Amino acid sequence: MNPNLPPMKVFAGTKSQYMGEEICENLGFQLGKMNITHFADGEFEVSFEESIRGCEVYLVQSTFPNCDNLMELLLMIDAAKRASAKSVIAVLPYFGWARQDRKDKPRVSIAAKLVSDILVTAGADRIITMDLHADQIQGFFNIPVDHLYASSVFLPYIQSLNLPDLVIATPDVGGAKRANNYAKYLNVPLVLCHKQRAKANVVASMTVIGDVKGKNVVLIDDMVDTAGTITKAADLLLAEGAKSVRALASHAIMSDPASERVDNSGLTEMIFTNSIPFNKNCKKAHIISVARLFADTIRRVHNYESISSQYLIK
Repeated sequence: MNPNLPPMKVFAGTKSQYMGEEICENLGFQLGKMNITHFADGEFEVSFEESIRGCEVYLVQSTFPNCDNLMELLLMIDAAKRASAKSVIAVLPYFGWARQDRKDKPRVSIAAKLVSDILVTAGADRIITMDLHADQIQGFFNIPVDHLYASSVFLPYIQSLNLPDLVIATPDVGGAKRANNYAKYLNVPLVLCHKQRAKANVVASMTVIGDVKGKNVVLIDDMVDTAGTITKAADLLLAEGAKSVRALASHAIMSDPASERVDNSGLTEMIFTNSIPFNKNCKKAHIISVARLFADTIRRVHNYESISSQYLIK
């Protein structure tokens, strides 16, 4: 690191320790020491066990439910500011609450905007995250946001498979832009699956737009929650004549009964990043680490270098 720059330290929340340790391994130094004390009623207190005065502090924590992960990150930010850190950068491999990014019906909250406001109010000076559910969430912040893309690790994986007659597909129209970028980069056709929901997490019907007969299909999505959409799309594509169907998703939320659905579906494999700790018993799941991607970004941010060279596609 540049000796003329402030010292850099990385800390990680309880549920993102694995990511913090792997990031620090790539950066070549030890993860910072932090203590979280829990009280009998569920309240907890965050304290740093080493001096961070004048340091550039990176706090690694994905804010997947339950709310303790978000609250823990807020307390980490607050403690760092009160300990005289020069700057505080929140590193969220998975930015939770992002599906509530607009008013899609009357009298609803916009949780993504609320969470962004809370992070800034707590004292975050910068955000580093990956594959937001909607790109416009970057605009909810009045501080810099470095938005990374899992395509940096997914595209090399797809190419390593050497699949003939490859087709990229999206399980819903909302992900068309993301899937189209993959298709353009790989110079292969794009297929859309159009779904209609009965209610949240429940798909009423789905149709395929495009030809998949005799093709090896790779579905692209940003997250898998109950796996209803992705497995329904895979089975439908196989019914339309696809030779094989794989799926890639950045964030493995995998709420029950997702693992059972994936294993019982026609999917050949389900590929995730490790943005969320994966502890499910799912035989078809394959995890690819993004720790090096975040470590390289942290190093570039600290050294005031461009991070756009990391993007294969956006």
